[in-house]
Amino acid sequence: MNNYSVKRLLKQEYMEWILKKHYAKRRCSVSYAFGLIKDLQILGVCTFGYPPNYMYNKGRCLFNDLEVTTLELNRLVTNDLDKNCLSYFVSQCLKLLPQPMAIISYADPNVNHTGYIYQATNWYYTGTSTPKKRYHFEDGSTFDIRRGIHTKGNIVKVEKMKPTYRYLYLLGNKKEKKNMLRQLKMKLLPYPKANNKRYDSSDLEMYMQNDLFNGE
Repeated sequence: MNNYSVKRLLKQEYMEWILKKHYAKRRCSVSYAFGLIKDLQILGVCTFGYPPNYMYNKGRCLFNDLEVTTLELNRLVTNDLDKNCLSYFVSQCLKLLPQPMAIISYADPNVNHTGYIYQATNWYYTGTSTPKKRYHFEDGSTFDIRRGIHTKGNIVKVEKMKPTYRYLYLLGNKKEKKNMLRQLKMKLLPYPKANNKRYDSSDLEMYMQNDLFNGE
């Protein structure tokens, strides 16, 4: 990993990755954004922001009698990387966040993701989220609560989606993490197993030539 570094990014450096490279292709809350850098080029982006579910504010749905800043790792997208680079990237991003803090993230089996990157970097697995529904309209468009794509017309099909896998990472010193685990409301469960599928992230050529340190 000597040829790589992880740096905090500006909005103009990460937004195109979120909108064009990540499979969700939509904006999200971003409090911290980091880039994986090699030879002055951005090879990956990882962002953290406030979870859409307000019950995660200060860890209210995570901990019993403990207030902890809680963020979501909500976007992780990279170009093709050498072996172990993704684990290195995520681990370094976590080290750059303020402490103490709780981080949640979700792996979506509806796009064939199980969360092996979280398993490889020693996150806790805490079960699945509440299943959502996707509505299909007669014009071929769809709507679900995560994508928020609205349309007009009659509903022709309601699809029950698979629940997402929920992961948790605790940041802090040994005493702080021990206290968070003691106060944790959720059960820690064995990791789920399935086949992951890589999504296409090849449609953003402009960032292959991006110089992170050009000062613009």
